[in-house]
Amino acid sequence: MKTQDEQMQELIHKIRKNIGKVLLLLVLVIVAATSAKTVGPEEEGVVLLMGRYNRTVDPGLNFILPIGIEKMYKIPVQRQLKQEFGFRTVESGTRTQYVKAGYSDESLMLTGDLNIADVEWVIQYRIVDSYKYLFRVRDAEDALHDMSEAAMRKIVGDRTVNEVLTVGRQEVASTVEVLLQKMCDEYENGIRIDQVVLQDVNPPESVKASFNAVNEAQQERETLINRAESEYNRVIPRARGEAAETIQLAEGYAMNRVNRGTGEADRFTALYEEFIKAPEVTKKRIYLETMERIMQKTGNKIIMDENGTNILPLLNLNHNAGIQQQLRQETSQ
Repeated sequence: MKTQDEQMQELIHKIRKNIGKVLLLLVLVIVAATSAKTVGPEEEGVVLLMGRYNRTVDPGLNFILPIGIEKMYKIPVQRQLKQEFGFRTVESGTRTQYVKAGYSDESLMLTGDLNIADVEWVIQYRIVDSYKYLFRVRDAEDALHDMSEAAMRKIVGDRTVNEVLTVGRQEVASTVEVLLQKMCDEYENGIRIDQVVLQDVNPPESVKASFNAVNEAQQERETLINRAESEYNRVIPRARGEAAETIQLAEGYAMNRVNRGTGEADRFTALYEEFIKAPEVTKKRIYLETMERIMQKTGNKIIMDENGTNILPLLNLNHNAGIQQQLRQETSQ
């Protein structure tokens, strides 16, 4: 029977005999773990050899030199990324939850009219050049964050607080997008800006109530102005039309009077010229024509002598035969 020392020596011998295999297996495991890399479908792998750029690999299973000789960075070139300013998304889904506490330094900024606005926005971007993204700019994500904040502060600082809060929001977002893309091109960070969205723009909480009161007063003023303009547009054109109608009637009346006066003057002149040629004949003709016009407008007349004893019916004697008979009867009685 073997002693305890003999058993211990036999165990040490077995371990020494198999330690090479164990070490070889351990090395194989380390090599396999550090050389096989899987690149996702929305990514591409950038491989560095001893800290220097070597190649870019496509999605799928790829192998690199093990034990840190080569190193791979996976860049999501096919995915749209975003950065948030003034808030952070805590939980996304049907009811997305946000948190604003602690991020006011990003969103509070000075406008062109020396007011303060609380601007929350989101930039959506893509990485289009993984080499530039990794090697042209140190920590491209932080650099993009700083550039976006600088661009937004510059654009907001050139506008009034009312423009930023109301009608100028879309213009601010578009201008920041153009400016930020220009800065990315200058820095060569391999990033393309897809969109800049102003999430929410408000006055600071300390003055929010007063600002809302001012906005309500301005809206009421605009409402009153619109009502006044509507009433003006309803009354003034009508009054102008009536005035134009009165003027036209007056001008027509004046033209009629002038034309009639001119015609009568011409007629008088013509009569006078004829009168000069034959005064007696003209007098008689004018007298007869005048009496003719006058007698046509008069009713039945009875001409009596001074004593009133004899009645002489005149004017349309045949027509007034009945009246003559009645007068005879009255005289006989």
